[in-house]
Amino acid sequence: MSQTELIERGAAAIRSRLGTDFPKTAIILGSGIGRFAERLEGARTMSYADIPGFAPSTVSGHAGTLMAGEVAGLPLAVMAGRIHLYEGHPAPAIAVPIRILRKLGVERLILTNASGGLTPEMTAGTLMIVEDHINFTGANPLIGPNDDSIGPRFPDMSQAYDPQLRGLLVQAAREARVAVTSGIYLWCLGPNFETPAEVRLFASFGAHAVGMSTVPEVLAARHCGMKVAALSLVTNLAAGIAQHPLTHEETLAEAAKAYGNVESLLLRFFAALRG
Repeated sequence: MSQTELIERGAAAIRSRLGTDFPKTAIILGSGIGRFAERLEGARTMSYADIPGFAPSTVSGHAGTLMAGEVAGLPLAVMAGRIHLYEGHPAPAIAVPIRILRKLGVERLILTNASGGLTPEMTAGTLMIVEDHINFTGANPLIGPNDDSIGPRFPDMSQAYDPQLRGLLVQAAREARVAVTSGIYLWCLGPNFETPAEVRLFASFGAHAVGMSTVPEVLAARHCGMKVAALSLVTNLAAGIAQHPLTHEETLAEAAKAYGNVESLLLRFFAALRG
């Protein structure tokens, strides 16, 4: 089956279950942030397993459900969980759910993730609005034949993260009295955490946080014309800065501690999008 057919089938399956009036704004919930889906009012839910083109996630903290409803009065679609290259998925597979959302009419994609801080100031609990990214994997979901009906062969990434949406996140943080910073996110393949030598290298690049997701979804979303914003929750200092071994359990535990700030910021942000 071609990817075009897969996108059509996936979109049709979602319309049949979640309705034809699909939200124009969507959010992907990363590790430890899945609880935000509980704030969705009038939620209609569908398992990724029932959607052609949506591969189930195998990672703890990623529920693998697509939901549609309202948050702060704004119609919102929620992807509770994502897939990663380190799970064994080919890079183009990450683009398919994003393209299905676009086929359904989604215009704005908000991404969240958990990350490691690359400087001593980026301690656990820090919220970082992503202003730009570095792809350190050598992978790209756009590799392969290009479908010009989806997007251009050579998409521009000068402003991958929409300045207006980033401004609204800053405003929402101020109104919610939540401290935020702005910085550059570096994407590593994983699944291992980075070595101290790699962390020193990434910091020298000017990156502020490192993680194993988000960038491929941003590339796919920008390619098909979506506006994008991303919020990274720092859950640990990276290797060589932290004085203890890193674990995914720590990631989830620290995300749980900071979740209240994430929720407050996002609720204000979506209220602002509602206008």
